[in-house]
Amino acid sequence: MTKIAEETGISRPSLYKTLSDGAKPQFATKMKVLKAIGGQIKINPINA
Repeated sequence: MTKIAEETGISRPSLYKTLSDGAKPQFATKMKVLKAIGGQIKINPINA
């Protein structure tokens, strides 16, 4: 969590709060965390 906090610029307490059950983080925050852990979102078209 410390590494993610450093890479996102979000404090550890804020990360815990943001990622807790019932939280509604902004999309930008989700993307920062995803990038910090080496993830990505990929969108593919649905074949009809």
